[in-house]
Amino acid sequence: MSIYHALESSPLLTVFLVVAAGTALGAVRFGPLRFGAAGALFTGLVLGALDPALGKGLALLQTLGLALFVYTVGLAAGSTFVRDLRRQYPLMLVGIGTLIAATAAAGLAGIALGVDGPMIAGAFTGAQTSTPALAAASEAAGSSEPAVAYSLAYPIGVIVSILAVAAVAGRAWPARHDQGGNSAEGLDAASVLVSKETSLCEVPGYADQRVRLSYLERNDEVRVVRPDEVLRQGDRVLVVGQRADMEVAANYLGAGLDQHLAHDRTYVDFRRIVVSNRAVVGHTISELDMPGRFGGVITRVRRGDVDLLGRDDLTLEYGDRVLAVVPRPRLRAVRAFLGDSERKISEVDALTMGIGMALGLAAGLIKIPLPGGGTFGLGAAAGPLVVGMVLGALERTGPAVWGMPRAANLTVRQLGLLFFLATVGLSSGDDFAAAAWSATGLKVGVIAIAVTAVTAAAFLGGGRLLGLSAARTCGAFAGVVGQPAILDFANSRVTDDRIESGYAALFALGIIVKLVLVQVLVGL
Repeated sequence: MSIYHALESSPLLTVFLVVAAGTALGAVRFGPLRFGAAGALFTGLVLGALDPALGKGLALLQTLGLALFVYTVGLAAGSTFVRDLRRQYPLMLVGIGTLIAATAAAGLAGIALGVDGPMIAGAFTGAQTSTPALAAASEAAGSSEPAVAYSLAYPIGVIVSILAVAAVAGRAWPARHDQGGNSAEGLDAASVLVSKETSLCEVPGYADQRVRLSYLERNDEVRVVRPDEVLRQGDRVLVVGQRADMEVAANYLGAGLDQHLAHDRTYVDFRRIVVSNRAVVGHTISELDMPGRFGGVITRVRRGDVDLLGRDDLTLEYGDRVLAVVPRPRLRAVRAFLGDSERKISEVDALTMGIGMALGLAAGLIKIPLPGGGTFGLGAAAGPLVVGMVLGALERTGPAVWGMPRAANLTVRQLGLLFFLATVGLSSGDDFAAAAWSATGLKVGVIAIAVTAVTAAAFLGGGRLLGLSAARTCGAFAGVVGQPAILDFANSRVTDDRIESGYAALFALGIIVKLVLVQVLVGL
C-alpha cells in the first residue's frame, strides 16, 4: 500500500499528520515572523497540492474545528468586550472606520486588477489574518478561492503589519487621553506606619479601587483591615496596588517600614487559592463578602500570567488564583469555600459547552432577508462567536456557569483552530498550486499590500489623533488585525500594559466587523 493510498483511506490520520507537521513549521522563526497555527494551513496546502484526493470528505471536521475555535474566543472575550465598550469606544470607532477603509481598498484594488469577489475577499481575510472571516468568505462563495487567496496574502499581512509596528512602537508622541501603564512595575506591597487618623475612603486610590489594604497591626494585635476601618496614628498597615498608586497611598498615610507585616503569620495568614467551586465562579469579589464571611480580604487575583488587583467589581473565573488574607483559623474554611482543586479547573463542563455550541450553530442557520432578494446569515463562523460573547458577558445564569477554565479554553481553542486550518489547506491545495505562481497570485499580493498599508496608516494615525499612547495604539492595531505575532512583537519592543489592553479591546470587535464586511466583498 502506497503512502498516498494509506492517507486517502484514513482522513483522520492525514489531518493529524498535517497538524503535527504544521505545528513544527509554525514554531520556526523567520526573523520577527512566526506562522504559529497557520503552519497547519501551509502544510495542508502542500500535501493537498500533491494529492487533491486527500482533501475530500473533511467538511464536517472543518466546521467543527471552526465552531470550537470561535466559540471559545467568544467566551473569553465576552466580558472584556462589554467592559471595554464603555471605556474605549473612541478607539473602537477608529477600528471600525479602519476596517471599512481597508475593505474599500481591497474592493477598489481588486476591481482595478480584474480579480473576482471571492478572491478579493480571501485576499482581505489573509491580509487581516482572520480565520473566522475566511470561513465566512468560503461559506458565502461556496468555493476554495477565498482559502487560496488567504494563504497567498497571509504572510504579506503579517510582515507589513510588523514593519508598521516596528516604526511606531516605543515612540513618545503626545498621549493626552491615555493613562500611563505600569506593567513593568506590576503589583507591589508596602508596610506603612500611619501618622494621622484617617478613614479608608480618604486614602488616595482606595475609594476607586486602585489600592487595597490587608494587614493591620494595632497595640501589638494583628488582624485584617475592615472595610469601614478608621486608621489611627501609630497603626501599621499593608498597602497593595500598582507601584505608582501604592506609593501615593503610602505617602499619604505616613512613613514606610522596613518590617513587612505579612512576614508574621501568627494570627493572620495568606494563601494563593485556586477558584474551582462553581458556586463562586461568575460572582464578583464584593458578592463573596469575604469580610463578612471570614473576616478576610482578597488583595490579588492571578489570571493566566497576569496579577490583577482584587477590586470589588472583579468577576472571578475558573482557574483564578486569589490571594486571600484571613485570620489563620479561618484559612481552611476559605479554601473549602473557593474550591482549591486543580483537577476541577482542568475539566470542561460538557453540559454548558454543549448548550452554548448548539445555540451558536443554531444562530448561524438563521437567514435574514435583504433588499434585492439576498439573505444574510451568521453561519458557522459568526454564530458560535456571537453566542459565545453573549454567554461570556453573562458569566452565569442561575446555576449554569458559561465560562470555561482558562487552560481548557486555550486547549480547545487551539485544537479547533488547527483542525480548521489543516482541513482548509488539504481541500484547497490543488487550487493553491495553480494560482501561487500565476498572474492571479501576483494580483492577490498587490491587494494584500494595499489592505495592510491602509489598515496600518488609518489605525495608527487615528490612534495618535485620539491622543492615545503609541503602546496602546500598537496593541489595538494588533487586535484589529487579529494577529498574536504582531502583539508578541510589540511586547518585545515595549513593556507596557496598555499594549495588552488595546489588543483585548479590538480583537473581538475586529472579528465581528470583518465577518460582515467580507460578505460584501464576496458579492463584487
